[in-house]
Amino acid sequence: MAESVETQAAHHEDAHGHHGEMSFVSKYVFSTDHKVIAMQYLFTGMAMALIGGFMAYAFRMQLAFPGEAVPGYGIVSAANYNALVTNHGTIMIFWVAMPVLIAAFGNFLIPLMCGCDDMVFPKINRLSYQIFLLSAVVLISSFFVEGGGFGGAWTAYPPLSAKAEYSLTKLGSSIWLVAVALEFIAFLLGGINFVTTAMNSRAPGMKLYDIPIVVWMIVVASILFMVSVGPLIAGAFMLLFDQTLGTQFYDPDGAGDPLLWQHLFWFFGHPEVYVVLLPALGIVAEVITTFSRKKLFAYRTVLYTTFGTGVLSFTVWAHHQFVAGIDPRMANIFTLTTLLISVPIAELCFVYIATLFGGSIRLTTPMLWALAFIAEFLIGGVTGIFLGASGSDIYLHDTYFVLAHFHYTFYPIAIIGTFAGITYWYPKMFGRMLNETLGKIHFWGSVISFNVIFIPLFVLGIAGQHRRIFDYRNFPELALPQYQDLRILATFALLVMLAFQVVFLYNFFMSLFKGEKAGNNPWKANTLEWTVPSPPPHGNFAEMPTVYRGPYEYSTPGRDEDYWPQNVPN
Repeated sequence: MAESVETQAAHHEDAHGHHGEMSFVSKYVFSTDHKVIAMQYLFTGMAMALIGGFMAYAFRMQLAFPGEAVPGYGIVSAANYNALVTNHGTIMIFWVAMPVLIAAFGNFLIPLMCGCDDMVFPKINRLSYQIFLLSAVVLISSFFVEGGGFGGAWTAYPPLSAKAEYSLTKLGSSIWLVAVALEFIAFLLGGINFVTTAMNSRAPGMKLYDIPIVVWMIVVASILFMVSVGPLIAGAFMLLFDQTLGTQFYDPDGAGDPLLWQHLFWFFGHPEVYVVLLPALGIVAEVITTFSRKKLFAYRTVLYTTFGTGVLSFTVWAHHQFVAGIDPRMANIFTLTTLLISVPIAELCFVYIATLFGGSIRLTTPMLWALAFIAEFLIGGVTGIFLGASGSDIYLHDTYFVLAHFHYTFYPIAIIGTFAGITYWYPKMFGRMLNETLGKIHFWGSVISFNVIFIPLFVLGIAGQHRRIFDYRNFPELALPQYQDLRILATFALLVMLAFQVVFLYNFFMSLFKGEKAGNNPWKANTLEWTVPSPPPHGNFAEMPTVYRGPYEYSTPGRDEDYWPQNVPN
């Protein structure tokens, strides 16, 4: 331990003593500073969210007003519709949720919260972002090749994704696959840094049970990603060979098996849900403890539950295949495991509610987002029970019920969790406070409109409305006026939600220049990032901190202040 501390101290001294004045390019483009790389991931994720949101706007307008020109887009053809739906899902999962929740917050928080000056492998960290940026450029370029962007759904099921005559996007499908592969490489590199830094570069005195929950969650998520992605990478190579070399790994005409892809994809795809869920849960933990002024209820239980959730996440993938000819005996097993994994997630939500109980709650903008996360995610969990049971899933599978359920799990993760994190750490990132009034206007406008979008989709799903239908006029029994009215309502609500994001963007960028100066610790929080200047300087800490206690010692009896920073001696 002593040798490790001396090594860190030498590294820290080097970080402060041997860096001259850097140019703009070296400081912000080719930087190895974890905070700059975090901002690169954050702003790239925000830009991709705008693209993904515009795609949702275009195809929802087509559903509400089929055949009419969409303002700002034009006529949405069947091929356009397929490409928009496919890439909206792909972007929001792989190019928004992952880069923001894992890469941006992981890069920014882990060194600061663990008390070190940077990631263990700074150049690998820089390479990770560069490959990620390349993957985003490759994905967007797929829309400009012959045939347009890939239109085989974000799950890329063959033979639709493997045969150009089915998807009609020969080049687009291969470019999409290359982009996803590059993105996976980027996050494998990033995960190496997150795990190694958190486990080996902590400040003196910081024991495993002194690590903030958000750091634990990002580390476990990184491990889940690294363990689960291997089979999918192998499967992606086989799919690329089917597309380009004429192999038939997934083609039943050549003794291939299209269900093989489903197994390889969902063996990764379901742990992937928890890869993005866990960082969001970690963010919520930090926010609710700070603004309820209470110690996190059952810290170790949360930690062990997180580990158990990670293990269980590898046992549930085939509930996506209840209609794919699965053996009913195996369907029973996966129904059981699906119901089992809901137990630890529900436990985490109720642990957070127990943390709130009896607290001195302040309804700041970050706290509103954290509370909304719990409420909305529980709706997603409850509706998932119907899809986890093989009997009801046979009826509901591939209807709008699935789509609504998925968004009630993923919107809280990717959007609500992200806004909770941004509004909470914005003062530390940029040294200024966001406008609270604008923050709350954005919150209420976004959350209310979200529910108006997706509650009607549960109704449409129960009515048998199949998803991924381009124009419901082709199916008169599904194009009844009462159903079309619900589609129009959902579309108008989407327009309202997108409009409220303008409020957020205005608040975000206006506050960069005109926001109230934040100070080091505006929230009076305990974790180490709040002990350094806002924004943190290069190297983070003037002196290496020493940790004396856990991160959630709020309202401790006998203390005049209701918070007790980790680096303050006993």
